[in-house]
Amino acid sequence: MGYTEYLRSLLRPLGIYDLDGGKIIGAELAAEGAALDSAAARVANAEREGILTTAEGEGLSLREALYARRPVNESPVLRRQAIAALAMIGNDSFTLEAINKTIDGCGISALAEETDEYGLIRVIFPETAGVPAEFERISEIILDIIPCHLETYFYFRYLTFDECEAFGWTWDMVEAAKHTWESFELAV
Repeated sequence: MGYTEYLRSLLRPLGIYDLDGGKIIGAELAAEGAALDSAAARVANAEREGILTTAEGEGLSLREALYARRPVNESPVLRRQAIAALAMIGNDSFTLEAINKTIDGCGISALAEETDEYGLIRVIFPETAGVPAEFERISEIILDIIPCHLETYFYFRYLTFDECEAFGWTWDMVEAAKHTWESFELAV
């Protein structure tokens, strides 16, 4: 029910207005109802965009503008997750646990791991085979998050010959699947 009908239902019990046949009162209620419908729609949009968990467009764009780098993902759900991760960056974000909570701010699943070498960490992309799309932007965001005193290298996942043997793949099977070398090494 729109506001025009709502206003009519409020005035009908008074019995002093011709709500069904009166052209002037009907036009006035329609105009006022349309204005209230428009205002209600704008309030609903402001409410939706003002809350991170429901924002879809302008609310996400305005939040992303607060950060030096914009997450690489275009999906609203993943953009929300990335913004939430970036919002957690603070003065105490230097532990490996805190870095991993905030590193999702790049918009792709990434994980920082300690190595045996002091001051060196490895960043992996557990859900991505090969070099992720938009890697240049992703690496800039990750390097902004990781403390500057840590040397960082990125590890990319490719199919290994041991995995091929474990799956029982033969070159005939690979050729039958019409893999190129590039597509085969990404068939993780």
